[in-house]
Amino acid sequence: MSRRPRGTTVAAVADITVSAVDGTFAVEVRAGRSDPTHHAVTVPPGYAEALGWDRGDEQLVRASFEFLLEREPATSILRRFSLDVIEGYFPEYRTDITARRLG
Repeated sequence: MSRRPRGTTVAAVADITVSAVDGTFAVEVRAGRSDPTHHAVTVPPGYAEALGWDRGDEQLVRASFEFLLEREPATSILRRFSLDVIEGYFPEYRTDITARRLG
């Protein structure tokens, strides 16, 4: 079992790469010495605006992965999903993402 420095989260030590590919975002997460995980993520039309997010979809995807990695390992994150499903698993998502935008 690997140990993180006290007070850090997986998100703080993970390398998250996000790139747009044909209307989908390809996300690669590298955390520690583990093999990277790969994810295909979509942002429904109007979803960023509904969250009050004004920093672009790519930054929303990155912030969403930071949020997820604070709660679960990269290997537990769905390989293909739409951002609007996160709130079904984590009801605090909308509030947290809004705070990240403001912070």
